[in-house]
Amino acid sequence: MIVQSLSGLAAFFAYFFTGAALTVAYIFVYTRVTRHDEFALIFEEHNASAALALGLSMLGFALPLASAILHTVSILDCLIWGLIALVVQIAAYFIARLVHPTVSDAIADNSLAAALWLGFVSVTAGVLSAVSMST
Repeated sequence: MIVQSLSGLAAFFAYFFTGAALTVAYIFVYTRVTRHDEFALIFEEHNASAALALGLSMLGFALPLASAILHTVSILDCLIWGLIALVVQIAAYFIARLVHPTVSDAIADNSLAAALWLGFVSVTAGVLSAVSMST
């Protein structure tokens, strides 16, 4: 019975590490695209707004990534849809900046409102991406 339960372990690790690698890639791209330095703000200045915006952005990416893992038929398929989710999240950042052009400066100044705005734009884009992948 235990052996049967563990029969999917290889697939679990394959999808888990694919998801982790895509998440690292997302964080790398996202932190290069934004005008503020998330890691310096979070770890050196203890800027809660930067942590909140980055965390919600990661959640916004993880939602469609989870949908891709659930609905795809192969690792390659998952990678493709994960990259599409990455592009959608980067686009969401630029859309948030269209509405609030100084959002990065505001986050650097520890504005909770700016962080919430950017974060929830990311989560909204993520939810829409996730459900779009499930059809």
